[in-house]
Amino acid sequence: LRDILTGIDAVEKVAPVDDARLGIFGHSYGGLMTMWTVTQTTRFKAGVAGAGISNWSSYYGQNGIDQWMIPFFGASFYDDPAIYDKLSPIRYIKNAKTPTFIYVGERDVECPAPQSQEFWHGLKAMGVDTSLVIYEGEGHGIRDPKHVKDLSDRIANWFGKYLGQP
Repeated sequence: LRDILTGIDAVEKVAPVDDARLGIFGHSYGGLMTMWTVTQTTRFKAGVAGAGISNWSSYYGQNGIDQWMIPFFGASFYDDPAIYDKLSPIRYIKNAKTPTFIYVGERDVECPAPQSQEFWHGLKAMGVDTSLVIYEGEGHGIRDPKHVKDLSDRIANWFGKYLGQP
């Protein structure tokens, strides 16, 4: 997140960026970063989180690609649950204020749908405007042309609603 914010600060020094109309959008790791960002700062006025990870602890037992997790976290969840908890966006959900649209594929084994559902539920519990779409039959990437069109429309409408026109 520090890198993202530093990059935005650098761009704002050389380009006409309206800091009052910033949105954040990411898919997969970018979805996780969107979830993390909206629980750490209110700088962004709207967010879109695609196939993100909201809770590293539950993710440890849900995902189908866990070989990288022990080298990344330094231990399994069973050996050091505290590091997984500390880095989970859901643990900071009370800080969230940014309206966030969330989407995921129903059959995503890399970032399973319950991760998106958990974050959506947390935002709703905090009174943050949110919307969740789970695309039937889709995996980690949204590929069906009708779903791609629907997703594109939803993202444009979400940012249009919260960022408005320049």
